[in-house]
Amino acid sequence: MVRKNKEKPLIENVLITDIAAEGKAIARVNEKVLFVPYAVPGDIVDVQVTRKRTSFMEGYITRYVKLSDLRQDPFCEHFGTCGGCKWQFLPYPEQLKFKQKQVEDQLRRIGKLTLPEVNPILGSELTTHYRNKLEYTFSNRRWIMKEEEEANPDQPKDTRALGFHIPGMFDKILNLNNCYLQPEPSNAIRNSAYAWAIKNNAEFYDVRNHTGLLRNLIVRTSETGEVMVIVVFNEDNREVIEGLLTHLKEAFPVITSLLFVINPKFNDTINDLEIHFFHGKDHILEKMEDLHFKVGPKSFYQTNSKQAYQLYSITRSFAELTGKEVVYDLYTGTGTIANFIARNAQKVIGIEYVPEAIEDARENSKINGIGNTIFFAGDMKDMLKPAFMKQHGYPDVVILDPPRAGIHEDVAKNLLLASPKRIVYVSCNPATQARDISLLSEKYKVVEVQPVDMFPHTHHVENVVKLELI
Repeated sequence: MVRKNKEKPLIENVLITDIAAEGKAIARVNEKVLFVPYAVPGDIVDVQVTRKRTSFMEGYITRYVKLSDLRQDPFCEHFGTCGGCKWQFLPYPEQLKFKQKQVEDQLRRIGKLTLPEVNPILGSELTTHYRNKLEYTFSNRRWIMKEEEEANPDQPKDTRALGFHIPGMFDKILNLNNCYLQPEPSNAIRNSAYAWAIKNNAEFYDVRNHTGLLRNLIVRTSETGEVMVIVVFNEDNREVIEGLLTHLKEAFPVITSLLFVINPKFNDTINDLEIHFFHGKDHILEKMEDLHFKVGPKSFYQTNSKQAYQLYSITRSFAELTGKEVVYDLYTGTGTIANFIARNAQKVIGIEYVPEAIEDARENSKINGIGNTIFFAGDMKDMLKPAFMKQHGYPDVVILDPPRAGIHEDVAKNLLLASPKRIVYVSCNPATQARDISLLSEKYKVVEVQPVDMFPHTHHVENVVKLELI
């Protein structure tokens, strides 16, 4: 039954039938698709519509009429308020089924590709505490929970917080107690930093007025047991900076790299800012097989270390290297894949837009005694041209691992001109991957597809596709 309210109807007894690529649940009402968050196929719910278009609607659940048999209880106290881990109510094997379906649907629907049988998705060994990096935000605008407000409506609230942004609200931060994303000492460090700041009355950042001192806390952990902590301050107040960092150094001897940043800008990015050393080393080391990778404060490294190894192993397997090939690793980042496969190739050429990442890539080759890699910094569409390939050797195999937006059309055109015998496309966005493979399909066919889950309890999925020259 639909209650008549042309602008924002309340639709009752809606049966949820599927999950969309973006993670929202799907229902169909009067020939229209209805997208709803926090629902599971099999749920019957009442939905308040918030957005209505010709072919679809969006809304939120006002009442669960009947819960799906697929449901399980969320394990995190912050579920439903925090913007992460939105699929906690869905058993992990069911999550994998929907991710597998997402990959297959997007390759076929968007790319119009003819596919072999897609390999079963490779699930993550760890479904909690799997991330090696988290960034927390200090704020003087804490998100006040409804229950807290109703219990003490007239009582003044402490609005200082250290945690994650509330979805859709740039100025509201959820103060975290325990997060299941990163292994310890991440929670302990965050909670200790928060307690120190409260005790010492340090000013938390006000994003609206651009005032306050404490801005961000970044924690990086590694498979080698090393821990990096970066504290970001809005201004150079040495008394508070040294006080907090000394506290963290003494409270957590496990910290091997303690750094800080002064960020007076209106955004939180630190890539263009100076990193100040306080204690330990200026980096941590990650390990993969017998290789070590230097990870600095600005370095990109796959955030699920154990699953990254699986992802790169599949990539190496799909490349089918014999030791004689010239390999191009495009969008190489800090050269992790390039160095991981180097011993199986004659030469590996890595290209990446970020100069600092290329410096890391070269350093990682040096650390591991790898002498057959060459790295270049520059825009991919400007770098990957016939003159470059003529100078450095045409590729026998190309590995693509672009950002979510995929590759530029000019890159696709030059890959078709180069005609390597094999392309291995690693993607965190199967939709743009499908589009790009469609551009390459005039010369290449898909011979193997391997989805990989890097981020349990989210809708995100990685996918590796092996393309061979027709």
